[in-house]
Parts: sequence; C-alpha cells; structure tokens
Amino acid sequence: MSLSSCTLINLKSNAPQPPSAECKCDESKSAENTADKCTVPAQIGQPVVEPKIAEPKPADLKVAEYGLLRPAKWEEVDGLGQRNTPEDNLSLAWPAWMQSCTALVNKPMWQRVCGEATQLNSQTMNKPDAEAILSYFKQNFSVYKTTNIDGADSGLITGYYEPILKGSRTKSAKYSNPLYATPSDLVTVELDSLFPDLKYKRVRGRMVGNKLVPYYNRAEIEADASPIKGREFIYIDDIIDVFFLQIQGSGLVQLDSGEQVHVGYADQNGHTYNSIGRLLIERGELTSANASMNGIKNWVKNNPSKLRELLNNNPSYVFFRELPAGLPGPLGALGVPILAERAVAVDPKFVPLGAPVFLSTTEPNSTKPLKRLMMAQDTGGAIKGGIRADFFWGAGVDAGAKAGAMKQAGKIWVLLPKEFVLK
Repeated sequence: MSLSSCTLINLKSNAPQPPSAECKCDESKSAENTADKCTVPAQIGQPVVEPKIAEPKPADLKVAEYGLLRPAKWEEVDGLGQRNTPEDNLSLAWPAWMQSCTALVNKPMWQRVCGEATQLNSQTMNKPDAEAILSYFKQNFSVYKTTNIDGADSGLITGYYEPILKGSRTKSAKYSNPLYATPSDLVTVELDSLFPDLKYKRVRGRMVGNKLVPYYNRAEIEADASPIKGREFIYIDDIIDVFFLQIQGSGLVQLDSGEQVHVGYADQNGHTYNSIGRLLIERGELTSANASMNGIKNWVKNNPSKLRELLNNNPSYVFFRELPAGLPGPLGALGVPILAERAVAVDPKFVPLGAPVFLSTTEPNSTKPLKRLMMAQDTGGAIKGGIRADFFWGAGVDAGAKAGAMKQAGKIWVLLPKEFVLK
C-alpha cells in the first residue's frame, strides 16, 4: 500500500534478501495505484526463518498480462479445497470481498459475481456463513495457481502496516516537520500512452520552459527555503517518523485533541530511492544485524547532528493527502479501504486488482501455517512477479512487529469469475 513501493532490504524486493533491515525501494506506481505500501525491517529482535524460495528471473522479462496464471482445481488449493471445512474462517474475508466489489461492480467481467454477492448478502442479512461463502465462490469462480517466471510455485511473502504518528495541524516547536501535499508543478508522464509496452511505467519532473527536468530532491524540498512551501497540511513531531511514513505510504496521525487523521500516498518526486540502512552499514555505523527501523532510530538519537546529511542521501520524496475520516483502513491501489489481515499487495500485471486470492504461507518468523482468503487490493513498485505478495497487518506497533518479521515462502491461488478472459 506501498507511499512508495519499497521495502527494507529484504522486503518488497524482487527476490529474497538477507534479513538486514535497510530499505531498498522502487517507488514507481502502477497506473491505478493510490497508496502503495512497503514494509519495516525484518530485524525485530528475533531471527528470521529463512524460506527456501527460488530466485525469480529478471522482472522485465516479457510475459503477457496474467501470463503466469495456470488453471487449477479447487481441491488443489492448500487450506481451502481439500476438505469441506476450510482452514480459514471465510466469514472474516467476506467484508473485504464486498469492499472489492464496490470498485469492480462496474467492470463487465466482474458485474455478475458482484451482483451474486449482493444477492447473497440480502438473503443472509449481510452475514453469510462460511459454507454459503465457499459455495458462492465455487459456483461463480474458477481457480488459478500462480507461478513465477521460472515455473516455480512458491514465492516470497512479506508484510506491511500502517504506523501511528504524533502530529498537529499547525506548526510549532514540537511539531515542526511537515507532510506536503502534491506540488502543483509536479508533472507525471504515463509512458504507456506513448509506448504500450511500458504499461505501469511513468516518469516525473517539472517543466522549465518546454523541457521536462527532474523534480526537486529531498534536500531541496526539506530546505528552510523549500520550493514547495505552502503545500504543508499537517506537521509531525519527529523527522525520522516522517521518513518511515514515506516508506509505508500511509499512516494515522494522532492529534493532541484526540482526533486521528488518516494520511495516504499522493505522489512521489520521481527520484530513485537510496537506502539509508545500507549506507549506515557501508560506513560501519551499523551492522546488518542491527540496521532495523528501531536500530536506525537509535542511531539517530545518538547522532542528531548527522541526521540531515544521512536523509539527504536518499533523494526520493513522497507527498501525501488527507483521507476521509472514518475509513476502516487505508486506501489501497484498488481505491477501497483495505482491512487488516485480509488485503495483500500484488503485481497487477499477473494478478488482477480486486481479485480474491487464497494465500498459503506461514506466520511471521515461524513455521506455523497461515492459510487465508485475502483480497488483492494493493500494489507496490517492488512487488514483482506471479508469486509475490505483501500482507497488510493493520495499524500500530503490534502490526508493525508482525510486518517487520514477515519474510516467508508461500503459494497463491487466484479466484476469477468464470467469464473472466485471460489476456
């Protein structure tokens, strides 16, 4: 939901990485994205259980849209199809599916199944039981197994979450670090309008005369005389929290009044993400074992005079927008609120946005099975491949700990309406 679509080195990358906690980001956005997410470092105090995952082929290898989906049978779905009683409580997944339908109902290949879902809701007072839900999916959907480009049927599953920050609507000595709305002079060019093969690719910049030049970098934007001054809409107490908010892409800002403000990804300045965790490791300031988000924050407390120079080494910058009050969760790339533990970020080239997916993996930093019906409602620029997902754990510290520890092997099945035509 991945602000930027990035990760802390071993998360949201194209292949499993060593469990160091630096951040490696690809902040490109899909054409439909509104709030990509990334993850926190995997080092949360416990060793990561290293999954055995085949390294995927290069992400730019030419593969047709949805070309990694293979027809499967319901009984092949690990945790859903082998027995009459699924290992997941499907009733808990139903509200997330209804959220998907609010965005899919006007798309021809999804209209019928969303209509059937609405009818089932009306028949059950909006509370269909697990048996009725399973019957609904089996009657209306076909199941497909996802694969990777190399044919492997197992891939990398990571996690992300929504942080909670302290802030104010007015600037003060305590709250001095702004979140900026998208500048009016930021120009985004969707490359597929010129080159169809570059779908989901874009460039950003600003116009100087009739020439598109790179947009202002982090150092320029955060200077005292910021070129985008006037675009501030909320202020945060800690600059390093702003930095990590940009990695996650959305968050809750707790005001002194008790009000909580949802903020979400609006856009990005187009510069490449450079990992400050990696830089600290290269400089010998941190080891890979302690270069977690908490480790970086502790380094900042001990080296406040070095913070600005460190952050400026990452020229990438994310802009935010205030989201409507009362949302049950942050907005994902599908444009609907995503629900804790029922939404995943996927590669929309290989998994249609909004589709129900059944995920078979393990709990974070564990071998305990985690088999769950999820909804593909978000994307991330570094979530690439057929079997690649980022699991949304919700908001707050506990969710952050789970997200940061999650680097598991997993399998994914995609449920598509029977009339859905694969391209």
